[in-house]
Amino acid sequence: MKQVVLEAEMRDVSKNLNVLRSSGKVPAVFYGKKEQPIAISVDAKKFMSIVEKEGANVIIELKFKDSSKPAIVKELQRHILTQAPNHIDFQSISLTEKIEILVPIHVEGIADGVKNAGGTLEHVMREIKVQCLPTDMPSKISVDVTALKVGDDITVAQLPKIDGVEYVHHDKDAVVVTVIGQTVEEEKPAETAEAQAPEVISKGKKEEEGAAAPAEGAKK
Repeated sequence: MKQVVLEAEMRDVSKNLNVLRSSGKVPAVFYGKKEQPIAISVDAKKFMSIVEKEGANVIIELKFKDSSKPAIVKELQRHILTQAPNHIDFQSISLTEKIEILVPIHVEGIADGVKNAGGTLEHVMREIKVQCLPTDMPSKISVDVTALKVGDDITVAQLPKIDGVEYVHHDKDAVVVTVIGQTVEEEKPAETAEAQAPEVISKGKKEEEGAAAPAEGAKK
């Protein structure tokens, strides 16, 4: 996993966050097992440039005035409309200790069942937790769906093996992606007037016959 450097500054928590954001900075917090939580800020454009180029799962060397600390992005909050970074949680890491982190699952190719049978690909699981050393952390898990036909799926157990990376999931049979067929609703046959007519006519005839019977008996 590539490491990138990002300059960080200590942040005065008493200052207005909107003023900080308007100056091009993003409020953040840095914490870890052996680190006391500290309020910091980083340059918004530089941070987003790193995320867009390297992905969210990247080792960031936070460079302070008199030291530097390796970290990962534990949480990124964005503005609901602009999607600009609103707040970042940086977690301190050790490059020699394994961590657990969510990695996005990326689908590659067009499934045979979609291309040739009109099926639909359902991306059931979009990320999965892995355990690995920070230096082995993948930016994504690529899954080739080209061979999938209608009714086929890929489970957690079938995800590609990556050296130094262990999938952390309680159910190995959990479906990651699947191809489903088209659903066709059965139409109920409409009742025609012809089918209903004999019932009415038949009922009328029985009533007439029933009415005529007593009169016939009276004559006897």
